Amino acid sequence: MRVLLRVRPGASRTAVGGQYGGPGGPALVVAVAARAVEGQATQAALRAVAAAFGVRPSAVTLVHGATSRDKLVDVQGDESKIRSKLEELLS
Repeated sequence: MRVLLRVRPGASRTAVGGQYGGPGGPALVVAVAARAVEGQATQAALRAVAAAFGVRPSAVTLVHGATSRDKLVDVQGDESKIRSKLEELLS
């Protein structure tokens, strides 16, 4: 399942939840402590998303937005569980 993300690097702690109303629709907000240097924030965001959805880190892959705050990721797993968890995290 594809999920839109809005990454906020440099946060005081890592957190996944809330929504950001961007041009592509509502995006899941992912705050990470890592800085946006050499892909560190992107990798931290992928790990945080995997933990939030309860899947292995290798089950979350970046589709688009390597150098942007807005990212599109693919989360592999049971789609109904992922969808319900996404709805929970967005609210």
